[in-house]
Amino acid sequence: TWDFGMKANAEAWKVLSAKGRAMDAVEQGVRLVEADPTNQSVGLGGLPDRDGHVTLDACVMDETGNAGSVCFLEHILHPVSVARKVMEDTPHVILSGQGALQFALEQGFEKTDLLTAESRKAWEKWKEKSEYKPIINIENHDTIGMVALDAHGNLSGACTTSGLAYKMHGRVGDSPIIGAGLFVDNEVGAATATGMGEAVLKTCGTFLVVELMRQGRSPEEACREAVMRIAKNQNYSDFQIGFLALDKRGNAGAYCIHPG
Repeated sequence: TWDFGMKANAEAWKVLSAKGRAMDAVEQGVRLVEADPTNQSVGLGGLPDRDGHVTLDACVMDETGNAGSVCFLEHILHPVSVARKVMEDTPHVILSGQGALQFALEQGFEKTDLLTAESRKAWEKWKEKSEYKPIINIENHDTIGMVALDAHGNLSGACTTSGLAYKMHGRVGDSPIIGAGLFVDNEVGAATATGMGEAVLKTCGTFLVVELMRQGRSPEEACREAVMRIAKNQNYSDFQIGFLALDKRGNAGAYCIHPG
């Protein structure tokens, strides 16, 4: 969904080019960004909430319609992999907070300090005014969302984020919510979202994109219509929303409110 995803695409392509599974590809792709401390909107080095906590959200969805998600998770480098464990090893879809952390540690994930010196410095500077005002296309409220189609004709997707910078403690956005930040229907297509999560949540954005593709819209047309639904009812001058979609035939499309 963003330029920093280009390296993630290359990582995912290693799996796809070897005729690997789309689910493996999207997980490996976004893990690269989760572990990058220079990106302050996903994983390690993510900007914290207003109380100084780095809290992570992630979800995955595979070709069978199975899904897993974690939200309000702290101290774990790869929330996307924990989400996959939720999908594959539990009867649930979403685990949150301390329960998600407990599960991750039981599964062998290591506890990690995710607040880097750079992000701590940015947070301390923010506290001087404590002004909560996301800036369009500045990566303080962004995500990496990835969808893939493999050589077997199957679709999967992953979405992961550290959420809005300086959000209220406990806030969860669209990224870990199936049908909002990510949706996959192996008969039709897949879609993922980025930007201001609250707006995506209110419109079940990615579910809408996939349903529009089911009705015959191209991926770009479906993304545009989903964006227009948001823009029609809200003053969108101070936030960004973007959708990215891939259909069953391999056609891709995207649309966002603002350029950039």
